[in-house]
Amino acid sequence: MAESSFSIDVAAIRERAREKMTDGPVTAGYGRSAEEVIGVLNDVLATEIVCWMRYAQHAISATGIDRAQVSAEFSEHADEERGHAMRAAERISQLGGRPDFDPKTLAGRSHTTYRTFDENDLKSMLEENLVAERIVIESYQEIIRWLGDGDVTTRRLMEHILAEEEEHADDIMDLLGI
Repeated sequence: MAESSFSIDVAAIRERAREKMTDGPVTAGYGRSAEEVIGVLNDVLATEIVCWMRYAQHAISATGIDRAQVSAEFSEHADEERGHAMRAAERISQLGGRPDFDPKTLAGRSHTTYRTFDENDLKSMLEENLVAERIVIESYQEIIRWLGDGDVTTRRLMEHILAEEEEHADDIMDLLGI
């Protein structure tokens, strides 16, 4: 059996780590522009906040015979969207950026829109949320491809969020009977 030829210069790594302590997790091996990734993540943050607000509003305003089931699903999705936003914000901070929670610019930076509906129109609420999930899924797939191996940590974060967004779309399709 052949021996592994993997070798690293730990002394050199230690020296670089001491010289660049203020760079935090961004090392010489980081393959993206941290500023660009922070910009993309701030758009993800805005998207997730808008999705959280839309789901929360729909959960509260839903009425009708299917209200309990649909409202519970909307509430669950709202909680998960808020979690996505917080994880994106934490990653922005790790990369040395400032998470942009400015309410004045959220809607403009979001990939999705925020619409309200007549509380008796559960079908339109479900359809609007399914469209939003499909927008997010496609946008996040593009972000993941763009990140590639240049920022594996952010890519994995986005892959995890993407998987949950795909589950949301599937849940909504079930509720719509598609």
